[in-house]
Amino acid sequence: MSGLLAGKRLLVTGVITDASIAFSVAKLAQENGAQVVLTGYGRLSLVERIAKRLPEPAPVIELDVSNEEHLAGLADKVREHVDGLDGVVHSIGFAPQSCLGGGFLDAPWADVATALQVSTYSYKSLAMAALPLMSAGSAVVGLTFDATKAWPVYDWMGVAKAGLESASRYLALHLGKQGIRSNLVAAGPLRTIAAKSIPGFDQFEDAWTERAPLGWSLTDQEPAARACLALLSDWFPATTGEIVHVDGGYHAIGA
Repeated sequence: MSGLLAGKRLLVTGVITDASIAFSVAKLAQENGAQVVLTGYGRLSLVERIAKRLPEPAPVIELDVSNEEHLAGLADKVREHVDGLDGVVHSIGFAPQSCLGGGFLDAPWADVATALQVSTYSYKSLAMAALPLMSAGSAVVGLTFDATKAWPVYDWMGVAKAGLESASRYLALHLGKQGIRSNLVAAGPLRTIAAKSIPGFDQFEDAWTERAPLGWSLTDQEPAARACLALLSDWFPATTGEIVHVDGGYHAIGA
């Protein structure tokens, strides 16, 4: 076995289609020597079909990160496939339609609470559910969209991502004593299922493709996936609480 992640055992969440960043992470991870277990929510049969498109078919565990029973039973379900975890990938986000597309001032708390629970709090929930399987040297990696700015139409999901970025830093603080790292990858806009559900998301697409110093492909998930793999690997043993931007350099230039 060879590759950047040779011998590592990973739990990857958020695979919906083969256009998902999580799918690219799982694919590249397998190609680099890792053993991968996936989680799915909702249409589990769809995730199981997508899993068969990986270089090696991966087992799929049902996981609703807002369901306490699912979280409590996650470690045991993972143990049915691997004897531990070296990495966890959090690629989960959801906000009701009222929270997106310009509805920031009108979104009700019940909908905002759902967005924060699924997109922000779940980062900590997932890490704690997987913690019994992890040891020193393990890593948690999540995906964000630069939350240092207020983006048109992103609204409460932007707030949720800001919370996610803070939660990662606090997770880094509290899990660092156990030698477990927490980092995020801030990807530029990609034409995933999640992005297509945001009204007006094409505003991001136009700006990025025109202004990113390195250029930007809206359909290439591999650069973001590679960054995830690097953070999951042993090549960043002393890096935690970090956000790595994979956006063609857009974040670094003036408006």
